[in-house]
Amino acid sequence: MNDPVDVLIIGAGASGAAVAWSLAETRMRILCLEQGDWVKSTDFPSNGRDWETRQFADFHINPNRRGNAADYPINEEASPIKVANFNGVGGGTILYAGHFPRMHPSDFRVRTLDAVAQDWPIDYQALSPYFDLNDRMMGISSLAGDPAYPPKPSVMPPLPLGKSGQMWARAMNSLGWHWWPADSAMATQDYAGRAKCVNLGHCIAGCAQGAKASTDLTYWPEAIRQRVELRTRCRVREITTNEHGMASGAIYYDADGIERFQPAEVVILACNGIGTPRILLNSASSRHPHGLSNSSGLVGKNLMFHPYASIQGVFDQKVDGYRGPHICVWSQQFYETDPARGFVRGYTYQFGRGRGPVLTAMSGIATGLIPWGQGHHEAYRRLFEHSAGMLAICEDLPEEHNCVTLDPDLTDADGIPAPRIQYTLGDNSRRMLDHAVARGREILAAAGAREVYVESPMAMAGWHLLGTARMGTDPATSVVNEWGRSHEVKNLFIVDGSIFVTSGGVNPTATIQALALYIADNIKRRLANLFD
Repeated sequence: MNDPVDVLIIGAGASGAAVAWSLAETRMRILCLEQGDWVKSTDFPSNGRDWETRQFADFHINPNRRGNAADYPINEEASPIKVANFNGVGGGTILYAGHFPRMHPSDFRVRTLDAVAQDWPIDYQALSPYFDLNDRMMGISSLAGDPAYPPKPSVMPPLPLGKSGQMWARAMNSLGWHWWPADSAMATQDYAGRAKCVNLGHCIAGCAQGAKASTDLTYWPEAIRQRVELRTRCRVREITTNEHGMASGAIYYDADGIERFQPAEVVILACNGIGTPRILLNSASSRHPHGLSNSSGLVGKNLMFHPYASIQGVFDQKVDGYRGPHICVWSQQFYETDPARGFVRGYTYQFGRGRGPVLTAMSGIATGLIPWGQGHHEAYRRLFEHSAGMLAICEDLPEEHNCVTLDPDLTDADGIPAPRIQYTLGDNSRRMLDHAVARGREILAAAGAREVYVESPMAMAGWHLLGTARMGTDPATSVVNEWGRSHEVKNLFIVDGSIFVTSGGVNPTATIQALALYIADNIKRRLANLFD
């Protein structure tokens, strides 16, 4: 069972699946260890009427709330933004909303353009073919020609705008601001064995229809057909090294809680911006007293979330309600730096439809729009299918004090130290959030909203976990090089969001997967001298 393998991948989510598929053509023996399990489509909440209730229970986006056997606890008391992830085959793509933008060319040059943070050691053009390949593999619906980006092809037609999308389009046109149909991981046609979206609107609780491109449906079947082995319910504790300072494999606990060792020639981490530094820090040894690949001291440092603002409105006319994928239209009117705004970089608006019946009631009560007692039902009827709004996803600049460390007391079910997050919102992010809320109110007014309610920053919005093992050419200021290899351990690679230098102002999944494919290609091109 634990015979040596050529490549050991840790994590079966967005990046682990992509790198496994790409490397499979080498015919090396490749094994992936995933601490979660396969999720059956019949187990998704969207199969039952209690789908919203289960979004706050066994399919909650926060692992501390969810508490499944595959989850590990996270000490997030020192952060106003709480983590959202999923442990299982497919990782975060199981519960994501499927919004699929790319980072912009400017995002890779922020030091040059705006004198903040650091430039990436690669650029948009280096990733462009991998963005395109990933769009085909995942099956992305979009409309070509978006002026916010360089030219990029469309795989499938975009999602229908619906009542909500048309309302947002009219409002943005009246203001003269950019909008475009959203790039989405929801199939609008039958595609590669996936049925097209039927607009159930249960996307975040997992898509039982199979229309949402989670990697258990896209990359993993292809990788397994090419003889990649995926071993589930295997929680990695640490990566081991040999007398030459090379990674020799990983110690993990199997489904029965038995400690095992898996030897490997190459180790690839794909555990997100929290899980990857957790394993590296827990792999400390006499050779690596501060954690593996941490000679720079930057493992776990520069944690970036995307601070979110929610700006929601109530309308006299009916809109789509919860039917249809959540994100129908986006705007990048305020994405690039404008010094007159008082902050650098920018944000994306994600325009949504409405909320389900339960969440409508909960949010209405929380905001005071639905009273208890007399008038309760009438107020509810004025909200349900009459509410819609937007999220502003704001770029988060890297700051060393925002970090992931190992908690001295909290552990998971196997006794492995849990991660502890320390995070504070930067001044630039606060100014950006304020700007996004103010402009959002203008958009809602143009759309005809009669009431507006705001949450900024959103607390339960730590979907994007970035920057804690960043890439760069200088070993003193980065953890991996420009093609994902550890500066310190020559057969250790990282392919997840932890290698981000900056966060951009968009959902990162497309960029994470493009990076994984780019790193895999670099590994294949260098097989003869990979460890030089």
